[in-house]
Amino acid sequence: MPVAVRPLPSSPRLAARMLDRLPQVAQRILASGLGSTATAAELPEDHFVEVLPAIYGCAHAFLHAADQGREFTHDEAAEFVAPVVRRHAEDRLPLRLLVEAVHGSARQVLREAVAISDPEELDELVDFGDRLLQLLMHITAITVESYGDVEQSIYHAEREARRALCAALLRGHPAEELAARADIALAERYTVLAIQPRPEEQPAAAATLLARRRIRLLQHTLDRLAGAPVLHTFDGTHAIALLPSGSELEEPEMSGLATELADQFGTDVFLAEIPAAARESVPATAQQAAELAELARLLGRPSGAYRLDDLLLEYQLTRPGPARDRLAERIAPLLRSPHLLETLDAHLRHGSDRKAAAAEIHVHPNTFSYRLRRIAELTGTDPGDPNGSRLLAAALTVHRLHPVPDTIGG
Repeated sequence: MPVAVRPLPSSPRLAARMLDRLPQVAQRILASGLGSTATAAELPEDHFVEVLPAIYGCAHAFLHAADQGREFTHDEAAEFVAPVVRRHAEDRLPLRLLVEAVHGSARQVLREAVAISDPEELDELVDFGDRLLQLLMHITAITVESYGDVEQSIYHAEREARRALCAALLRGHPAEELAARADIALAERYTVLAIQPRPEEQPAAAATLLARRRIRLLQHTLDRLAGAPVLHTFDGTHAIALLPSGSELEEPEMSGLATELADQFGTDVFLAEIPAAARESVPATAQQAAELAELARLLGRPSGAYRLDDLLLEYQLTRPGPARDRLAERIAPLLRSPHLLETLDAHLRHGSDRKAAAAEIHVHPNTFSYRLRRIAELTGTDPGDPNGSRLLAAALTVHRLHPVPDTIGG
């Protein structure tokens, strides 16, 4: 049953003043909504970055309607609210959290109206409250309906079918039936992408929500760039994505993808690409791509896209075998001296420029030189000698990927 709203005077001072103050109060409305829920407070500030424009747009339209003395309809509210709610529903943000946030925001709007109203405007303030309650009713209904729609949508089922298909391809299992269920034609060759954001410590509840948000962002970004649904198994921390070779992205686009994902995730993203892998070789190729992405991260490389040629030497150094084990043992005497490992790393990156290397780790050049001599004594390899420097660089690379246990003196 429609809610009756008393017409406002022809020139309502309260709604007009609220409209003028909206740029200043919109952020407080958002903060009050998020502050009403403990889980939201654990999430990064930019997690709800898309909400502020929706709050501003909806509040502006609502206040403008109130200023004109007309009803703000359900459909008008849905234009601003529904897209944001659907995105949160896809992330499986708890419905209760969002409803609590909406009500917290509405309370802030009422507080703002009370703060600028005069005693003689009591009737107008009551009318404004009626209109605000009607808006809250619309937003609550839109939120509940949107959550139900997403949960029951065909898109949700198709997304799960695509994940199952990708998992089958990565395990080398038969995939024809799953491909039919996902309505995707199997390709003979795939470009295999390993995507690894830099790990971050997050509270458990926030980590789950962040993972779901990242899954949504990755899917939308890959689908847009490839022009078709992309198979992936992203869990929020590691991803393997499979692009049919006919829709391969060029190398500059891969770099752009890594940059875009880093911006969206708010952290470094390491992407490894192996093109044109035959379907039957996808499991082994995916393993290699994952190793390359992890290698780039552990080596301290910048966020970006990498291929095997970019990490050829380092990748080969970390392959299993007696030489790798001997290299790892070479660095073992330094494991109980983190300051020596730090010094060696700075030396290898700066070469003969000891002054710059010493400045980077905030020690005097003489101290830096002493540490290099100590490294030579402990390892039997002089880092100042070109051959020794190369050997220790290889040993440090192996140690980062396959650290040996510290058993000295144990």
